[in-house]
Amino acid sequence: MDKVIITAAITGSRMMRDVAPHIPITPEEIATSAVEAWQAGASIVHLHVRDPETGLGSQDLDLFRRVVEPLREKTDLILSLTTSGIPGRNLPTEERLAPLALKPELASFDAGSINLGGRVFANSPDFLDDAARMMREAGVKPEIEVFDLGMLVTAVRMRDEGKLDDPLHFQFVLGTPWGAPATPKSFLHLHEHLPADATWSTIGIGRGSLPMAMMALILDGHIRVGMEDNIYLDRGVPAKTNAELVERVVRICRAYGRDIATPAEARKILGF
Repeated sequence: MDKVIITAAITGSRMMRDVAPHIPITPEEIATSAVEAWQAGASIVHLHVRDPETGLGSQDLDLFRRVVEPLREKTDLILSLTTSGIPGRNLPTEERLAPLALKPELASFDAGSINLGGRVFANSPDFLDDAARMMREAGVKPEIEVFDLGMLVTAVRMRDEGKLDDPLHFQFVLGTPWGAPATPKSFLHLHEHLPADATWSTIGIGRGSLPMAMMALILDGHIRVGMEDNIYLDRGVPAKTNAELVERVVRICRAYGRDIATPAEARKILGF
């Protein structure tokens, strides 16, 4: 089995401090939390940025730069920048894809539309074509976000049409209120449709976090944790840092017998 690539999803775009009192909001807090997650064992950080005034997600390029530059200076992390903005607000394409100007190694590629946050998170065929083209031009590998089977099928079709390049890298997002549930049966249904040479990672939202992490351990996949997806370290015990969530899954991986990939090893596994 490959070593496990751990991704830390640092903040997301919606959750506020009345729900998650320790979630990082400012660029400085996000960067500090990402460094701590790297020190705890994460090879990748998935990054949103927040408007410091409102606390909500933003695609402002300067805010991304204020996070990206210190991380490149202090760490060897693989940076995965979001192209979603605030799901459901459906920002213009050029605004959503603005972070590609910073040439991250990965960027999120939400491979279809879905209900999120009480609204439709729209990822039209035209948007996906534009995103695939601009990521290829920027030398950025798409991190294909899959909330249900249709998104996986869409990504494979785009690969067959020459719009996405092998090896594809999938991020399964299970346990949202409107997508595939975070259950072993649901995950296995998705897993059996993977291309043979694809790499993949799992997210379990909320209480699905550890069950989906265990599925990744068993089936030679990789794992995403972090406050964007789950704010509890244990039942009723809020995580105070993203590093705590990384440290917990590192312990589980090592107890299971799978070592943790360094960023350099993760780059080889992902085919950069």
